[in-house]
Amino acid sequence: MSDERVDELEGRVKELEATVRGLTEELVDTTERVRELEEELGLNEPAERARDERRDAEAEQAAAAAETTEAEADAEDDQDEESGLGDDIIVA
Repeated sequence: MSDERVDELEGRVKELEATVRGLTEELVDTTERVRELEEELGLNEPAERARDERRDAEAEQAAAAAETTEAEADAEDDQDEESGLGDDIIVA
C-alpha cells in the first residue's frame, strides 16, 4: 500500500474517531439531561448516576482511543516488516 494511501486512510480513521467521540458526548449529555428531568419529576434514578455513567463512558472512550493508537502502531510495524512479496496465495 502506498504511503499516500496509508496517510489518507489514517486521516479518515481520525475523522471517524472524532465523529464518534462527538456523538458519544452528545448522547451522554442528552442522557444526563433526561435523567435530571426525570429526577425532578420523580420518575427515575438520581442524576448522580448519569454523571457516574458519563465518567465511565469517557474512561471507555479514552481506552478505545489508546487501543486504536496501539493498533495503528502495530499495523505500521507490520507494514515495515513486509518484504513486498505478498502472502504466497495464488488466485486463479
